[in-house]
Amino acid sequence: MAKLWKSLLTSPVVFGVILAMNTTAIAEETSTNLEIKEAGNTPQNKTMAQVTSVSQLSDVQPTDWAFQALQSLVERYGCIAGYPNGTYRGNRAMTRYEFAAGLNACLDRVNELIATATADLVNKQDLATLQRLQEEFAAELATLRGRVDVLEAKVAELEANQFSTTTKLQGQVVAAITGVLGGDRVNNVDVEDNNITFGARARVEFVTSFTGKDTLFTRIQTNNILNPDIGTPEGNLFLGSEDGTTDAFIDTLYYEFPIGESTEVIAIANAGAADDLTSTVNIFDGDGAFGALSSFGTRNSIYYQMNGAGLGVTQRLSKAFLVSLGYLAGSSNDPSSDNGLLKGPYGAIAQLTFEPSERFSIGLTYINAYNQELGTGSQRANPISFLQSQLAPPPDVTGEPEPVNVPFSSNSYGVQASLGLSDKFVLGGWVGYTNARNLSTEGGRVDRGELEIWNWAVTLGFPDLGKEGNLAGIIFGMEPKVTGSSINEISKDRDTSYHVEAFYQYKVTDNITITPGVIWLTAPDHNSNNDDVVIGAVRTTFTF
Repeated sequence: MAKLWKSLLTSPVVFGVILAMNTTAIAEETSTNLEIKEAGNTPQNKTMAQVTSVSQLSDVQPTDWAFQALQSLVERYGCIAGYPNGTYRGNRAMTRYEFAAGLNACLDRVNELIATATADLVNKQDLATLQRLQEEFAAELATLRGRVDVLEAKVAELEANQFSTTTKLQGQVVAAITGVLGGDRVNNVDVEDNNITFGARARVEFVTSFTGKDTLFTRIQTNNILNPDIGTPEGNLFLGSEDGTTDAFIDTLYYEFPIGESTEVIAIANAGAADDLTSTVNIFDGDGAFGALSSFGTRNSIYYQMNGAGLGVTQRLSKAFLVSLGYLAGSSNDPSSDNGLLKGPYGAIAQLTFEPSERFSIGLTYINAYNQELGTGSQRANPISFLQSQLAPPPDVTGEPEPVNVPFSSNSYGVQASLGLSDKFVLGGWVGYTNARNLSTEGGRVDRGELEIWNWAVTLGFPDLGKEGNLAGIIFGMEPKVTGSSINEISKDRDTSYHVEAFYQYKVTDNITITPGVIWLTAPDHNSNNDDVVIGAVRTTFTF
């Protein structure tokens, strides 16, 4: 018996036993990858049940070439186990966990046989069978050892050079050449005096996950791109910054995590926006780096009333329906009067999104906002800044006059839809309505009243035009316009301006995209006395 034990330990017979666990060892690599993918990042081999008869394995047939060997190993030695669902899976590659489990089971069984001196159970015929299995799989074993060595070397290299075990580093640089190509005067501004400019927005992003399902997102950004000065918020570029400095700062910081299978929660510490809380249902919403060039063409203007820090929850009601709720405060870190998380500017959103298929989606949106503006459209459609300019003290006033502050509360309603008529053509659009009410008379200088503001657009998208990854787009619509007013200092917009935008996003490589485009504004600021304005832009996006 001691001789038998020595022979088992000094020869690779045991490997034959384990290899018998897989009737065709070393399956195709794609099969192995599939099994790993199905199991996530955890070993697939859940606890396997010991079988006492080969008939308990539903996928093992008497016609299988290794049936007799399996039957002998199961019924004579009892060291073959199946999966909990009664299968054997002989045509797939075994994992290291399975190998260890099978080897341990067989060694335990051999020790048991030796201890009980049941030498009659181990005979030359059985050992010959094991030897045949070992020889049958000699080539595969050598291949497996080679693959494991290569993988271990690659893993060691990755571990030595990786940025972090939990954090992915990514970045983006967007360079833009912009300028006014046509137009003379708008609201007493000499539009033609605008020069061609060049600016860039650079972002470095850290995407961290602690559980594999959550995301801690940190973005550092600098942006010196300025909008052309055309005397109206119409035609603003999404990439445009307020001050045009090159100072770097934390632009976005949030933590997103799931609760159960159908609920997502996002806690935003800085610079949150509507698209962090819900889908804007627009194929052209690329956050300035991709898609539309203008703020108006990027998303329904009512979404711009959401910014700052806060909380969002998205609940999937079914496969097709989901509800998003969110609250963002614009001056959450300011402890002064009329600021902070609850008393300062804020936006609260509720949206029901219906997505019955990948090609069709529609969103019904409600936003309640305080002291927030649309940021697009006419001057009057942004009443806080409009009244600041209208009621500002005259230039010859000495000292530091108090700034004009007329707070507004608004309720906005939007419908956004996107329909893919084919793989190469997407029809979309939206309608937005805002009712804004002033909450102060500024010492009797402003009547209390309300504004009615509308905006709408129709979009045509052409994915993969000319090349996979390209995107051509056409946007036609009306930027926010005051259609009714009961406030004495703000009259309704007299005419209608149309926004026409076209761009072609060309994918040079996986990391470089160039997007030339043009924006044409008829009767800017919804005033036919103003000259039409044409704005041109060439945007280049680098991602890494």
